[in-house]
Amino acid sequence: MLQEISIKNFAIIEEIHLSFESGMTILTGETGAGKSIIIDAMSLLLGGRASSDFVRHGASKAEIEGLFFFEKTPELNSALLELGFEELDSEIILRREIFANGRSVCRINGQMVNLTRLRQIGEFLVDIHGQHDSQELMNPKSHLRLLDEFGDENFEVIKNNYKNKFENFKNLRQQLNIRQKNEQEFAQRIEILQFQAEEIEAAEINLEEDELLVNRREKLNNIKNIADSLSTAYLALEDEDNDYSSLNNIRTTMTELDRIGNFDKDYQELADKTAESYYILEEVANQIQSIMSDLEFNPAELLQIEDRIMTLTTLRKKYGPTLSDVINYLEKVQLELSELTGSENDSVSLEKSVKNAQVELLEASQELNKARHQIAKEIEKDIKHELSELYMEKADFKVSFDSAKFSANGNEHVEFFIQTNPGEGFKPLAKTASGGELSRLMLAIKSSFSRRENKTAIVFDEVDTGVSGRVAQAIANKIHKIASHGQVLAISHLPQVVAIADRQFYIEKASTDDITTSTVRKLNFDERVKEIAKMLAGEDLTEEALAQAKRLLTN
Repeated sequence: MLQEISIKNFAIIEEIHLSFESGMTILTGETGAGKSIIIDAMSLLLGGRASSDFVRHGASKAEIEGLFFFEKTPELNSALLELGFEELDSEIILRREIFANGRSVCRINGQMVNLTRLRQIGEFLVDIHGQHDSQELMNPKSHLRLLDEFGDENFEVIKNNYKNKFENFKNLRQQLNIRQKNEQEFAQRIEILQFQAEEIEAAEINLEEDELLVNRREKLNNIKNIADSLSTAYLALEDEDNDYSSLNNIRTTMTELDRIGNFDKDYQELADKTAESYYILEEVANQIQSIMSDLEFNPAELLQIEDRIMTLTTLRKKYGPTLSDVINYLEKVQLELSELTGSENDSVSLEKSVKNAQVELLEASQELNKARHQIAKEIEKDIKHELSELYMEKADFKVSFDSAKFSANGNEHVEFFIQTNPGEGFKPLAKTASGGELSRLMLAIKSSFSRRENKTAIVFDEVDTGVSGRVAQAIANKIHKIASHGQVLAISHLPQVVAIADRQFYIEKASTDDITTSTVRKLNFDERVKEIAKMLAGEDLTEEALAQAKRLLTN
């Protein structure tokens, strides 16, 4: 149920705030006062396409915000969870801002969402039904969708199964067509991928060897400098022919300090530190000597290292820039090779898969058609009953099916036919129904929908156009009956429809030389009597018109 709506700087509306209740609410006013503008604002709030033309002249943006109470359904909960909302407590706030530069911002409970998401949630909340929906009935292309909306959850499962089968068949057939047209290109591509995979695999890349190879090459290229430095360092530390080498001098120092260590703890501490330094340097000298004995120049090893570095450099240039990138590229190549060379992707296997998919698609289409034909029987019976209550008791309604090419929606064409009088025969709805008949037929369909849908509110925008007298009263009763199951908002110029409503808002506009503004106010009983009397007798109110208006309101 739409609880509240706030509209600001929208078309000729400066700012209005409306609160609604369950049951039937009617919006009335003179032509051009802004009744349909309020419905347009609701439509935008629910995800309709916006335009900067909606922004009130002189304003930077238009703002629309609505508070809705809703019954929890698995479908709505699922849609909200997809948006990241946790389960809501039957209350949701939608907000839409349309800027003068054409930009639009949508929010659900303060969280910014795109237009598609807003529309997805809005579809669960309100169903706006206006004069354009009669035009929709006149368009046979929309009849299949209208038929499917009568389906239940089991039908949706059948329909989704068909769609999946159709997509699978279409994709496999496209793959087969591409494969058959490009056999030579496939072969060339496979040959290139195989060469690339073999080249990378043959290198046996180790991500840790790159730095090690460079370091080893630098060492081999500077082997003489390294040997000279190690030899000089060793002789400085330990030289058997030199009594004044570093270790000999430190050894003498250590001995002398150790000799006097008993005389003072400071002497002993110096002796200990000197001994520690001596043994460290002695270890260094031994390590230098060991390295020098193992040090040798190996031209063959250097050549191997240069070749290995060149191989890795080439791979990096072709598939890199890093060795990790090269390995990732190999994985992609191997995956594509698997897809291109797998047994399921050769022409023969694809042809077999296409045939199997075609059989499955045919079976799914038969199941879908059977379900649709069953729905059609229920619709025909239901709408015929609804039409009889709208004084079209002699009319008959039929859903016609014709074979069609396979598509995402099935392989049958659907069109609504009507027989307005016995013996005339069924004819396409688009060619036979008058304006008043279309209004009644649309309302009959909507009445059937309302018992199946979980919408929190239904909006009727002048759906009673082209009718009068007892038909007008029947339409009023039908709309009020729909409202008994929830909430209906309606725009009407018919006194019978206005009178049967539970409450009435009056929209009027005021103009100055510079600007036009719409305002809305809720009418009390006496005000409603006067407005309905005007609908009956015009501006020149009579006692008879007022009395008749009062009777309409109190019956």
